[in-house]
Amino acid sequence: MTMYVCDYCGYESVKWLGKCPACNRWGTMKEIKTPPNLPLKGRRSVSSPFKGELEGVRLLHEIEAGSEPRMDMGDGELNRVLGGGMVPGSLVLLGGEPGIGKSTLTLQTVLRLQGRRILYISGEESARQIKLRADRLGPANEGLYVLCETSLEKIFQHIEEMQPDLVVIDSIQTIQTETVESSAGSLAQIRECAAALLRYAKSGGTSILLIGHINKEGSLAGPKVLEHIVDVVLQFEGDQHHLYRILRSIKNRFGSTSELGIYEMRHDGLRQVSNPSELLLTDNREGLSGVAISCSIEGVRPFLIETQALVSTAAYGTAQRSTTGFDGRRLNMLLAVLEKRVGFKLAQKDVFLNIAGGLRVTDPAIDLSVVAAVLSSNGDMPIEGDICMAGEVGLSGEIRPVSRIEQRIAEAEKLGFRRILIPAHNMKGLNPKQYNIELVPVRRVVEAVRELFG
Repeated sequence: MTMYVCDYCGYESVKWLGKCPACNRWGTMKEIKTPPNLPLKGRRSVSSPFKGELEGVRLLHEIEAGSEPRMDMGDGELNRVLGGGMVPGSLVLLGGEPGIGKSTLTLQTVLRLQGRRILYISGEESARQIKLRADRLGPANEGLYVLCETSLEKIFQHIEEMQPDLVVIDSIQTIQTETVESSAGSLAQIRECAAALLRYAKSGGTSILLIGHINKEGSLAGPKVLEHIVDVVLQFEGDQHHLYRILRSIKNRFGSTSELGIYEMRHDGLRQVSNPSELLLTDNREGLSGVAISCSIEGVRPFLIETQALVSTAAYGTAQRSTTGFDGRRLNMLLAVLEKRVGFKLAQKDVFLNIAGGLRVTDPAIDLSVVAAVLSSNGDMPIEGDICMAGEVGLSGEIRPVSRIEQRIAEAEKLGFRRILIPAHNMKGLNPKQYNIELVPVRRVVEAVRELFG
């Protein structure tokens, strides 16, 4: 049977369409071959003889819901993002740009898993290349086996004979099965191989880690249904010109999707960053304008980040707006709030914004630091080095409350900051005397400007 699947959103159709009805994109419908549907024997009659004795069917209240056992990966950051470790029988997909460090992260992780049988399947590199990288990353694991193979049927034969605790496939785009008549990396091959691996993982209890590439738009290559098949989707991202790498959980059936792990790329592999605040802040920011410190939270983890802004007169008449690590549309909104509610005219000025360290931050609590950095650069007025802030800016110029304010305050206090600007609404239930840092409540952007610049 022939089906047409959108390689962007996974929409399926029995006929070819130039434009996908789901995501409204052109030229994304690709042809795949699917097995024929099984015939149905008829509709269910009103007087069904079912009495609850069907094989595999169980009542919900009879199922015991215990805690899932976890496999300790020997990596605190990876365990945090996975929700405490890898669940046996789970299918995990790790995606990222080429050269970002996916294979390095995976290989150094399995090298630490002593006492477990691990099968590392590579469809891109030779065994000698893997050995050279492993010698650079650390001591060898006696239970690590390497297989260079792209045939799914042969891979299953080796897995059946070895019965490993963990299977790593690098990468899913290189694996192909004989049941599909297309080349490796096609939509049909990726879909069928992932589905076969999922069935084996669930039936045999073997954990499988897939490494996948991403396309030029930043999403995982292959059909969108691939993300629906797997249990966990991890995104490994970062700027190749910076040292830091971010591991995010996009989908997790066994834990939270808001967790985040931070690594530092070094010559001997990736190093876990347990306290990112100290590394993301520069020590020589005294007397520099356009720099503001914000306390952000990713998952349950607070850390301080440095927001840098540069405001200059537009050289070509049309003002530019450029951001790195921050949403450009949100920056335009904040600049409009400054012009309408505070009275700063920035329409004819270029504004460049950068989140130091190559991080990409989505926490709305850094709005206040973005506004402060822009105003500091515009007036060439430095912000005192012992002040940090956290607050979301609304369209009316008000400072909206943020979540987990106690953790943000504690993180700023731990790093030696003396004052922190927080939304006035967050003061409810807080006792300022229990902190060694001064809490400065602000209700509007105008009040924050007055506290920062006088």
